[in-house]
Amino acid sequence: MSTSLTANRNARDAVLTRVRKALGKTGDRAAARAEAEAYIGAHGHGPRPAMPPDLVDRFIRRASDMESTVERLADRRGIPAAVARYVDALSLPPMLALQKSHRGVCWPEFIDLDWAGAGLAIEARPTVGDDRLGITGSFCAIAETGTLVVLAGAETPTATALLADTHVAVVRSERIVAGMEEAFALIRRERGRLPRAVNLISGPSRTGDIEQTIVLGAHGPFRVHILVLG
Repeated sequence: MSTSLTANRNARDAVLTRVRKALGKTGDRAAARAEAEAYIGAHGHGPRPAMPPDLVDRFIRRASDMESTVERLADRRGIPAAVARYVDALSLPPMLALQKSHRGVCWPEFIDLDWAGAGLAIEARPTVGDDRLGITGSFCAIAETGTLVVLAGAETPTATALLADTHVAVVRSERIVAGMEEAFALIRRERGRLPRAVNLISGPSRTGDIEQTIVLGAHGPFRVHILVLG
């Protein structure tokens, strides 16, 4: 952890300690946190649809309903070839031809893959706004709605997903949870607290503002392709 980050956390903790003291709460903070988490964990959920045993299949069907496309892969080493296949298969009108690009950006966790061997030129950096292809991971995915959960962080620049014309997202099958309740519980359990931004991505960007006609690519990616590993 960086020195500046540690200093910021210490300063925040000092402020919270003063606030708790002013409120007459002088007990152990860890015990108070555990009590709060136990309360949240025991809190009953509202009515929810029944989920099938196969959450991966449910996620794929719902993601397809949201205009995403999905491919299953057995091994992460197959990601570059899968991305190349997807880009090569795109059939775009002349006005969008530039979006069929073999150049793009990815999260740092994928830079070790053989992109050049698949005929792609991929850099590990956030997009600068004119990149056509963005490849990201995901924290988890939600089977109920076909939604990707992408968290902001130093190693996970969300701009890679939100500004590229084509977003290819990778999610591991064991990270597909039933509903939003399970997704946020997983964030609390693994991260301890919510990050600065939690992005819930359900298919391509779209709008129906003009004559209630759905237009894709309005404020972000024109298309979302999901690679499910495992």
